Amino acid sequence: MRAEIGGRSLELTHLDKVFWPDEGTTKGDVIEYYHKIAPHILPYLKDRPESLNRHPNGIRGENFFQKDAGDDVPEWMATRKIHSGSEKKDINFVLCQDLASLIFLANLGCIEINPWNSRVGRLDNPDYAVFDIDPRDIPFRAAVEAALVTREVLHDVGAKSYCKTSGAFGLHVFVPLGGKYSYDQAQLFTRLINMIVNSRLPETTSLERLPSKRKRAVYLDYLQNRRGQTMASAYSLRPRKGAPVSTPLKWDELKGGLEPLDFTIKTIHKRVARLGDLWKGVLGPGIDLEKCLDRVEKIRVKPIH
Repeated sequence: MRAEIGGRSLELTHLDKVFWPDEGTTKGDVIEYYHKIAPHILPYLKDRPESLNRHPNGIRGENFFQKDAGDDVPEWMATRKIHSGSEKKDINFVLCQDLASLIFLANLGCIEINPWNSRVGRLDNPDYAVFDIDPRDIPFRAAVEAALVTREVLHDVGAKSYCKTSGAFGLHVFVPLGGKYSYDQAQLFTRLINMIVNSRLPETTSLERLPSKRKRAVYLDYLQNRRGQTMASAYSLRPRKGAPVSTPLKWDELKGGLEPLDFTIKTIHKRVARLGDLWKGVLGPGIDLEKCLDRVEKIRVKPIH
């Protein structure tokens, strides 16, 4: 069917195709979801290169990542060529600037939306530092505990923080940087904070990157703070059972019984109507990183290896 969306004429296809077989959730439901959540998600996508994780046949079909816009993108859609040192070529990334762009991506089967941490114009300067708290083979409550200790340490060093569910297994804690610092600085900061958290929770957390060496532990991942790295945006759907949404949380919601599947395509709209956008502080002016690092030095941590 053809629809007028955001002043653009879009051809929307296979709307009845089932994307979540157990729930009966369709591609049309995904498009409807993004149309309704657009005012909340678009501020976190605008001017950011997107890595397209496409699931044209739903969560049980094959998926593929697409960085280059290719021939699928209409002329009106914003793109930006960025040189990739690892691939030794320019990549023409899609930018999701408006409602029409968001719905176009959803129609491609982009169940989840994965923006860069930085924006065009200052691609080397992330808007936030990311603490990826990833529990594997351990109850989710261990991730909740790790997030709360992360918040405690960040508070001690003078850094405001915000938490959301990843929409998959774990939690994400963000610290606003205001685009004032480099990715290397963001990565150093997150690594140092993670070391302190690990020293306080040595039995349930790990800094070990290899899963085989960190069984039954929450992985404290600082490597999301790299240029070109992407992760699911706040308010993004995830291609997981139950159609979960990566959902901003109030800190007092992190307690026993919290589960990622508390927040899904069926529940998120009532929550946002009630609470508003809990994530907007992430795009604020940012912390004073130098002062925070000075305070980090005053906290006893294990040495960096």
